[in-house]
Amino acid sequence: MKLTGAQILWECLVREGVSTVFGYPGGAILPAYDAMLDYPIRHVLVRHEQGATHMADGYARASGKVGVAVATSGPGATNMVTGIATAMMDSSPIVCITGQVGSHLIGYDAFQETDITGVTLPITKHNYLVTRPEDIAPAIREAVYIAAHGRPGPVLIDITKDAQQRSCELDWDGAVPRPHKRPERRPHPDDYARALALIDQAKRPLILGGHGIMLSGAMKVVREFAERAHIPVAMTLLGIGGFPASHPLNLGMMGMHGEAWVNTAIQEADLLLAFGMRFDDRVTGNLKTYAPNAKKVHIEIDPAEINKNVRVDVAIVGDLRNVLEELLPHVAEGDRSEWLDWIASLKGDSAVRDIQNMPDSGHLYAAHVVHDLWHATDGSALVVTDVGQHQMWEAQYYKHEHPRSLITSGGLGTMGFALPAAIGAKIARPDAEVWAVVGDGGFQMTMAELGTIAQERLDINIAIINNGYLGMVRQWQEFFYERRYAATPLLNPDFAKLAAAYGLTGATVMKRPDVIPAVQAARAHRGTVVIDFQVEQEDSVFPMVPAGADLHAMIRRPSASPIVETSADP
Repeated sequence: MKLTGAQILWECLVREGVSTVFGYPGGAILPAYDAMLDYPIRHVLVRHEQGATHMADGYARASGKVGVAVATSGPGATNMVTGIATAMMDSSPIVCITGQVGSHLIGYDAFQETDITGVTLPITKHNYLVTRPEDIAPAIREAVYIAAHGRPGPVLIDITKDAQQRSCELDWDGAVPRPHKRPERRPHPDDYARALALIDQAKRPLILGGHGIMLSGAMKVVREFAERAHIPVAMTLLGIGGFPASHPLNLGMMGMHGEAWVNTAIQEADLLLAFGMRFDDRVTGNLKTYAPNAKKVHIEIDPAEINKNVRVDVAIVGDLRNVLEELLPHVAEGDRSEWLDWIASLKGDSAVRDIQNMPDSGHLYAAHVVHDLWHATDGSALVVTDVGQHQMWEAQYYKHEHPRSLITSGGLGTMGFALPAAIGAKIARPDAEVWAVVGDGGFQMTMAELGTIAQERLDINIAIINNGYLGMVRQWQEFFYERRYAATPLLNPDFAKLAAAYGLTGATVMKRPDVIPAVQAARAHRGTVVIDFQVEQEDSVFPMVPAGADLHAMIRRPSASPIVETSADP
């Protein structure tokens, strides 16, 4: 079957199961856009190519499938870089397809020429420069495979304009992904035996649950493992949802803004079981004093993460679910009640936040908004957050029971991620109730994608935590720079009117009694609602481990804070 390179591109994507792409046309990718009209592809027109990559990322995280983004050469391709790096840091499977100038013009600084494969080499699992139509099918098939297998991540394919225009025979079977010869690192039986011995001996063990729980589909076996061995579970930010929030063994989030009792328990543990996480600096604090009394077992699919940050006693390289399924029948049933009781005693002296029944002080706090959003949605929403204070409040106050119910930028910390990622998530799961929880700063980085929402007629609710500052930066300035607020106060638009300008519904909330009614009204409305929650300006996220400090050296919430701390569960 003889097809143009552009036709081969879409033929291969359709055969690979792709039905939706997010993109923005331009000269070097125009042959592909022309051919696209003859294929069953839903194209979502973004307002900026960064948005295309975040939408593909949100689509991938919500569905577990590969997300696809398309852009033209030069600035179209370079605009994708932030989203590609975000996907790389968070192991999200996306394929980015860019047009390139004609092959005879490469290297001559032609109009909109950029070496995008060179630019993205450090932030992709792999990338391709395709100059012949015969190479398009192998590149597409291999890219989809690489993006989704092993540790997931982004792949970029740069296709010259003439490769899209010229024709060749499509050899689908001949384009099957070639085997990649790499050292096979199967877990050794001795590694299993050593891990089991450490688990059996441990009096104060702790499971550290990361993003790999969901990427490997290990939710069920992690729960069975924790229950059989009676081991409590602490979550990374991206691990939230991998273990039910209501489960009695779930301690909550660890790290810089994690629960105080979780960080204390890590420092007092005698065994850490790291499940699909990479010991990020936001999790560990000062590496020299991190979990000083604990043996460490690390189960991780990417061998590059083993002993990269934290030296471990037992390393098992492999898919988390497969490894745990091998270990589970041999794990002894344990009684760690003394250890669990001690952790429970820490909670009584820490921050189980009783904010549900607080009297109205006339001030609206972000914690109230997130808690009331959780309450009003019965904890069943798919929440996509941006980066900053609101992101940490969401992780603390919205209790996630299900996997893939929190989507956020972790490793890169990309402001502007949430709105486009929420679009991708909604398209991936159209029946899900999707809420984008954003800060007033990050929202303005990609708020042009409201146009995409309007054009696609999507039903996404947007909660803007509006404190008139770049909140997390302001918090650092308050704590460490003597409240010298350099370049953090924000002059914001009227967000409700902005929504109306796009034909969407907007609302403004300034008092706590109005929070739940506003959320309920948004849920009942058919279409997107943007709610501007105008919250207390100089509120801070607690606890906080200063960057590079010991994990137990937390800045705690002042006792005079209006967010009451109590042992009663909200």
